[in-house]
Amino acid sequence: MNLFSHSWSALRTAVAALSDEDFAQPSGCTGWLVRDLVCHLVIDAQDVLITLATPTTREPTRDAVTYWEVTDTPPTGEDPLDALTVRLAAAYQDPGLLTFHLDDVGSAAGRAAELADPDLRVETQGQVLTAGDYLSAYVLEWTLHHLDLTAHLPHVAGPPAEGLARSREMLERIAGTSFPAAFSDATALLVGTGRRAPTEAERAELGESACRLPLVLG
Repeated sequence: MNLFSHSWSALRTAVAALSDEDFAQPSGCTGWLVRDLVCHLVIDAQDVLITLATPTTREPTRDAVTYWEVTDTPPTGEDPLDALTVRLAAAYQDPGLLTFHLDDVGSAAGRAAELADPDLRVETQGQVLTAGDYLSAYVLEWTLHHLDLTAHLPHVAGPPAEGLARSREMLERIAGTSFPAAFSDATALLVGTGRRAPTEAERAELGESACRLPLVLG
């Protein structure tokens, strides 16, 4: 729960530090500018609020790792929901309005997470998790999108080390294998999720695992 708050706070702080020009730069998400990614974060924050306000008495069907749907098809940016996000982001026009909206909704999502009982069962996308598992899954979401945010903005602070380490651990559990010890946590996440292709040296270190990558999470 604390790591959710730490990762989310770091991501929102990084967005708050962006210049207007930064919003027009490409992000690490295929087909999205930084402004599109920030708009997606607003939608994510809304999802957190909705889920934490949707308790259920049903038994859990997923945990922090099995929460993720895994495919081997990288996104193209042409999915209808992705396209809607782009149009919505463009409608803000003034990046300051987008930053304000993220701070407003994002702060509420952060407070809701801090107040949530980790054992509370919540429902999302037809699945049931404890609030603790749901928020743990979002550590990976925030960390990956923090890497997306800074992909072409080296002057912006990256995700916290604790979030990177926890996210790597979760991705390795999803993959059913460990990444090479020589890989930094960020490298494991970027290569493992297809955000960048491995170098020849990295592919050699991955060995047979390379053919099972990338893991596209949804």
